[in-house]
Amino acid sequence: MAEDSIRRKKESKNGSTSCRMDSQTEDKPSKATVLQRDVGLLSGICLIVGTMIGSGIFISPKAVLLYSGAVGPCLLVWTACGVLATLGALCYTELGTMITKSGGEYSYLMEAFGPIVAYLYSWTTVMVLKPSSFAIITLSFAEYAATPFYPGCTPPFFVTKCLAAAAIFSIVTINCLSVKLANYVQNIFTAAKLFIIVIIVGAGIVLLAQGKTDNLSNAFDGPSTSFGAIGLAFYNGLWAYDGWNQLNFITEELKDPFRNLPLAIIIGIPLVSVCYVLVNIAYFTVMTSTELLLSPAVAVTFGDRVLYPVSWIIPLFVVFSTLGTANGSCFTAGRLAYVSGREGHMVKILSFISLKRYTPSPALMFNGFLAIFYSIPADINTLINYFSFAQWAFYGLAALALIVMRFTRKELHRPVKVPIVIPGLMVVISCYLVLAPIIDKPELEYLYCAIFIFSGLLLYYPFVHLKVKWARRIMRPITIYLQLLMEVVPPEKTE
Repeated sequence: MAEDSIRRKKESKNGSTSCRMDSQTEDKPSKATVLQRDVGLLSGICLIVGTMIGSGIFISPKAVLLYSGAVGPCLLVWTACGVLATLGALCYTELGTMITKSGGEYSYLMEAFGPIVAYLYSWTTVMVLKPSSFAIITLSFAEYAATPFYPGCTPPFFVTKCLAAAAIFSIVTINCLSVKLANYVQNIFTAAKLFIIVIIVGAGIVLLAQGKTDNLSNAFDGPSTSFGAIGLAFYNGLWAYDGWNQLNFITEELKDPFRNLPLAIIIGIPLVSVCYVLVNIAYFTVMTSTELLLSPAVAVTFGDRVLYPVSWIIPLFVVFSTLGTANGSCFTAGRLAYVSGREGHMVKILSFISLKRYTPSPALMFNGFLAIFYSIPADINTLINYFSFAQWAFYGLAALALIVMRFTRKELHRPVKVPIVIPGLMVVISCYLVLAPIIDKPELEYLYCAIFIFSGLLLYYPFVHLKVKWARRIMRPITIYLQLLMEVVPPEKTE
């Protein structure tokens, strides 16, 4: 086997050293070839906060205001999105402490509904949702990073695409090298984005104290909005909140998950919700609704009006913010591909981990390759709507899985147990967010999304259910070659 040759190679390198050390110290037991529990409480909070606070708070305010129609409804949507994210996270707290496997929704759907539903989730998320989200974030980074070098005009298409590709390559490399290094990067960028939010909120508080409340008076005066428009406002607001479930993708790497998973969620998500509402209030202290909608970059416009001559810190820290979110997205996406490969729902090589660095490097590289592919033709707004439509369908299924397992898996230990009304409410809201925009304004992209999701069954039956022999004969030499090239091995089974 290829993994045996790799292990023998590593042992031969360490052989002479261990012989010399025998007379001095006892050999330390070697680590099992599995993903290590290197993520503590602080890193868990930073993963949630750092993934949630990204480009959304600097881009989405325009879309939320556009669809909600006025300042008052806009602020209510932001608050409601925070409450909804908290309720969803409470459901995931019970799921994550009941089923302590990585992979997030994939593991929960597998336990509740079986392999077909779980496969359709992994097919859609690994192939489209995770890499397209990664692409959206890095494109936002590229736009903010390039804008200062092209004053008065839009950065060239080629420049932004190259910057986005460079960011994806760098982040994937960091995550492949070390889990601890990826955590350090996440913690640093999270601190940076919290710093700039404190600056924006602090400036807003000063302006409010000075009586700058004109834009907040008569906040509910505006055009009436349709049923579907409110759904689209929630789509864009919830895209900014997306990330509240990220810690559930790495449960197997959490130190003391029964304690740290609930604590990180309880601390992280309310913190983000408060930050988002206060930042939006700060925006409205210096911009009218029309000015905010016309602004090419809301946070930059705010900085130009309030923080001049040091307004340059806003785009700088927005760049840091988007990089932190991209790092968190990459970190968790690799774990989903890793777990689905381990269960046989993706090609086997994606379930392998680095023998030297204990990272799921094949899965991380695969996600990065797809993200670069999606970033080439990507339109950010179209991708956001496409992403939200499919993602909330799966959020609703995960909440439904929690309800189902209350009756079908009563024997499972539940360290955290939420009132059943909460997952019930999440199911209803998810159905609304999926169906309302379709009913209000049917578009072909929703049909394409549904077709893509169910097209996975065309691959599931022959390659996963039947396990056709010819496919295995083709993949075996490819797997061995990639295994030797990347020095990766299948994870060891542990108790």
